[in-house]
This record gives sequence, structure tokens and C-alpha cells, in this order.
Amino acid sequence: MVGCKNVDLKNHIVNFRICDIFYPDFQQVLFSLHGNDVLRGRVIDLSEMDRASSFAEIEIDDLEQRLIVPLDRILGICE
Repeated sequence: MVGCKNVDLKNHIVNFRICDIFYPDFQQVLFSLHGNDVLRGRVIDLSEMDRASSFAEIEIDDLEQRLIVPLDRILGICE
């Protein structure tokens, strides 16, 4: 802990980064907390498969990586 010496943390509120969670896996925590949140992004590319198994490559603001989402899971088009 930065700037703390032998402090009894029991019953104190603390701050921490999601990526520093040791158990359970931080991805599981994110999914539990935000798994149903709706994101908005721009479709960059589509896979060449049939509609039942096609995917969209989506760019999200503030996210370095592009996301791959099955087309049948896209909720709608925003104008």
C-alpha cells in the first residue's frame, strides 16, 4: 500500500484496480457487474460466412482493441 504503514484495514473502504483482483478472475467480476450493459460502436468489417454464423468487427470509443460480436447478438442500429 502506498503511504500506509501497518494499518488495520478491517471495516475500511479501499480503492483498487479491477485488473489487480486475484480471485475470482477479474473478467468474471466484470461480467457479473457489467455483463448486461449495452455498448455502442461502429462496425468496421463483417465476416464472409452465412448470417447464422457471421461476426462483426466493432470499434468502440475509448477502447484500443476492436470487438468481435456475432451478428445475431447485435441489438439494433443507432442513427
